[in-house]
Amino acid sequence: MKVLITGATGLIGQELVKRCLHSNIAVNYLTTSKSKITNTANYQGFYWNPKKQELDTACFNEVDAIIHLAGASISNRWTPAYKKEILNSRKSTTQLLVNALKGETHNIQQIISASAIGVYPDSLVNYYDETFKPANTSFLSEVVNVWEHEVDAFSKLGITVSKIRIGLVLSTKGGALAEMAKPIKFGLGAAFGSGKQWQSWIHINDLSNIFLHVLQHKLPGVYNGVAPNPVTNQELTKTIAAVLKKPLFLPNIPKFFMKLILGDMHTILFESQRVSSKKIEDAGFYFEYYTLQPALEDLLG
Repeated sequence: MKVLITGATGLIGQELVKRCLHSNIAVNYLTTSKSKITNTANYQGFYWNPKKQELDTACFNEVDAIIHLAGASISNRWTPAYKKEILNSRKSTTQLLVNALKGETHNIQQIISASAIGVYPDSLVNYYDETFKPANTSFLSEVVNVWEHEVDAFSKLGITVSKIRIGLVLSTKGGALAEMAKPIKFGLGAAFGSGKQWQSWIHINDLSNIFLHVLQHKLPGVYNGVAPNPVTNQELTKTIAAVLKKPLFLPNIPKFFMKLILGDMHTILFESQRVSSKKIEDAGFYFEYYTLQPALEDLLG
């Protein structure tokens, strides 16, 4: 089997490449940097420029499926210009893939696209599954709706469409966990706001294995990429501190303060989404990390 991966050098992409190669799945990847193109038997790079809608169509040769992870990071400050960049990066990369395939003879049977649980509205009481019909209630939900709509265009090419709505990814190689652990290591950690907001987290190993499970079983549709046991922000902060053997004595960080520092992006820290993993479990997937403490001990212990 051979897959084409976009966003292969990102946090999730790097782990996924490693697992594909370990499972004897050959990888083609797209990069906007010609200096990052390598060429080995099972790992080949190809150039693309989504802003100019340019792509080396040789990337599709002998490919059975596309894993689409590319998109501008949501972890930079959300200026009006950067908000456009977040939206356009997801739109332009997806459109480029679809348009490039229209004129090609190919063997591609499936696309598995990253998505995000930001599509679900902020709520302390709701428990969301994939049947929920999302509306644009926030900037992130707008981004996800645009993204998923663009990915649906692959179905018109006879390609099975799968989407993984990703939660808070726990990894030591980047992402939120490293940023949350930093102040705690210095004894300066604290929960955000009330601390009651739900955080639907997932260990990077389980997330990359969900992508492989959906690939190897050709599962169509939407799946939540979250662990079975969401926690509150307060519990997440306390558990990180416990694993690091550090005290937590500071008061919770108020919302207005983080809004001053981060602008609109502060909503990532304060929105609450409690999300179900039942659908992917019912499809035969087994989590390595069902609960938070073992996941954090593996990463931080």
